[in-house]
Amino acid sequence: MAVSINIEELHRVLSKTPAEQNIMLCGKHGIGKSEILTRFFEEQGMKVVPLFLGQMADPGDLIGLPEKDEKGESTIFLQPYWFPKDGKPIVLFLDELNRARPELLQTVMDLALNRKLAGKKLPEGSRIISAVNDGEEYQLTDLDPALVSRFNIYNFRPSVKEWINWADSHGIDERIIHFIQSKPEFLEGGVNVDIESNGLEKTPDRRGWTKVSNLIKNERSLDEFMRKMIAGVVGVQAAGAFFLSLSNDEVITAKQLFEDYGKYQSRVKKYKPHELSIVCDRVCLYVENGHMENDKINEAVKHLGMFIDDLLNNDNHEGAAYFVTLISGDHPKFVAFITKKLMTNYMNLIKYVQSI
Repeated sequence: MAVSINIEELHRVLSKTPAEQNIMLCGKHGIGKSEILTRFFEEQGMKVVPLFLGQMADPGDLIGLPEKDEKGESTIFLQPYWFPKDGKPIVLFLDELNRARPELLQTVMDLALNRKLAGKKLPEGSRIISAVNDGEEYQLTDLDPALVSRFNIYNFRPSVKEWINWADSHGIDERIIHFIQSKPEFLEGGVNVDIESNGLEKTPDRRGWTKVSNLIKNERSLDEFMRKMIAGVVGVQAAGAFFLSLSNDEVITAKQLFEDYGKYQSRVKKYKPHELSIVCDRVCLYVENGHMENDKINEAVKHLGMFIDDLLNNDNHEGAAYFVTLISGDHPKFVAFITKKLMTNYMNLIKYVQSI
């Protein structure tokens, strides 16, 4: 069984793994493997070449077409379109490795072992990273143990918290972020698939929620027709749960808290621990991702201080403790904001949690 890693750990794996060692990532579709790899290596000045092996019909699609040499005495292969001609190392991302035809996998073996393709060697320092789908819902090809042994294998499992932080910083509709905060099981899966659906049952995934965000970003009021559209993206069950959350969402947003906490104070005092945790998360992300308006900073500080005082005065042990964990975590902008603007409240929180 392969070890599981999240996004932060994947970055560390990519940083510390020597170029000559190959990496295989196992995970479901739509969890951001390609995007994360591309951004990571492009920031280092390396070109990432994604090849979708499950869509290739024969080895010629990977190694190039054969032709006679200049003397007409032997066969050579034309370089494929993606092969680097400038001598600079690349990152070859072999997606859908376990959906490739067996004859393609023989070519991949030479790549993984010798960094060669039809006799042509990849530039020194090039990397090979593959991705495979796992789950009974996929039509997969069994991989040769000799090929598998050429890769360092990791189950890629991005955390819900990592996705929420990414979504907030990339402009995903706040209604979706709030829904996933309260119903994290719907980020991926969270539904019962009909075994008689012929493989066409839609289930939610990270890519799907991004599509939903694009659908609703200019729609402040969502009607029944929009519900059907969303169901076509993330499935009927997820769409139903999402719409139910819109009608039942009692948890205030960070913007509401910072602008006029007093208006919602009586409601917040009745929140259960998981609802208080959602508010704390929203406040942290709001500050961390730069949504705070400088011209309203004094009002925002006052209202956040009122919220912290309520955590202390209403015996909200779990809420206060969770707020402290956020300040202690990897949120530098939020930490700087709290320690600069609300140091007294922060110290009171620390003392309160230590006394529990």
